[in-house]
Amino acid sequence: MIDATPSREPDPSLVTISHVTYALHAVGLALGAFGAASVVGSFLFGWPSIIAVIINYVKRGQAAGTWLESHFAWQIRTFWFAMLWACAIIIAGLPLTLILVGFVVWGIGLFCLGIWAIYRVTRGWLALRDHHAIAA
Repeated sequence: MIDATPSREPDPSLVTISHVTYALHAVGLALGAFGAASVVGSFLFGWPSIIAVIINYVKRGQAAGTWLESHFAWQIRTFWFAMLWACAIIIAGLPLTLILVGFVVWGIGLFCLGIWAIYRVTRGWLALRDHHAIAA
């Protein structure tokens, strides 16, 4: 559980890094929305989001005890929950593809997951802009 009352102020460079990682996630989502890939596919397997998650893991220790700690956890959880739900949607729809219903399950499920990922990145980035911790 992340402490709601941070014990210290974060290094300003960590705030910048957090903005960069949110921007990388947003680029990953935008590439899916406006490119040939799906939103979720681009978010999970595109270089921008993968780089952002690696940065989150590398820098999260430096954010410990600050309000930024919640943002690092938020971005990591967003990525991995999206991965988990994408796998679940694909696996659930796989046997249904024999009767073509699986393609509908995949389309609707991955569309909803893409909207959820956009919401998570937007909500987190807005909280970061206002220098607020983000609730889990």
